[in-house]
Amino acid sequence: EQGKEIAFDRKKGNCLACHQLPIPEEDFHGNLGPPLSGIASRQSTGMIRLHIVDQSRFNPETVMPGYYRPFGQLHRVAAEFRGRTYLSAQEVEDVVAYLATLK
Repeated sequence: EQGKEIAFDRKKGNCLACHQLPIPEEDFHGNLGPPLSGIASRQSTGMIRLHIVDQSRFNPETVMPGYYRPFGQLHRVAAEFRGRTYLSAQEVEDVVAYLATLK
């Protein structure tokens, strides 16, 4: 449940901005990224985690943020955000656990 909440929280994971998810109670699913319904049938849990942590390892041109990649590795980051990540390690694991249920 926590991972699902993070995935559709527009101030946290915000997965719905780019992906369709099996969350019918939420409007305005994106279509920039692949649909995440059935993702656990296509990807291992480890691969799902890697995509969330830093999608740029798979696609350097991606617009998907690395949710566990420190802001300090990016350019033009405000000092208050340097060294921080979008999600905590626990939040990443919660999202991975949720996505791993989507078979």
